[in-house]
Amino acid sequence: MPSCSQVREELVQCMQKSPCMEKYGYPIKKCFEKEYQIYVPEECQAIRKAYSSCKRTLINMRYRFRGVTSSNSE
Repeated sequence: MPSCSQVREELVQCMQKSPCMEKYGYPIKKCFEKEYQIYVPEECQAIRKAYSSCKRTLINMRYRFRGVTSSNSE
């Protein structure tokens, strides 16, 4: 089964080097909040989107394996 662990590790490493955590000392959870996004580089934001997409893909696959279809398909 595919895993998102590699993308997650990239995200954590990127965030640890970001001004939000390194310079200002905010915890990673706070850095993900909208008002702190100005301290997070675009690279980290792109990795976060990739991680979210990866997680959604895993969830969608689980639904397919259970035989549940999305409400959009007819």
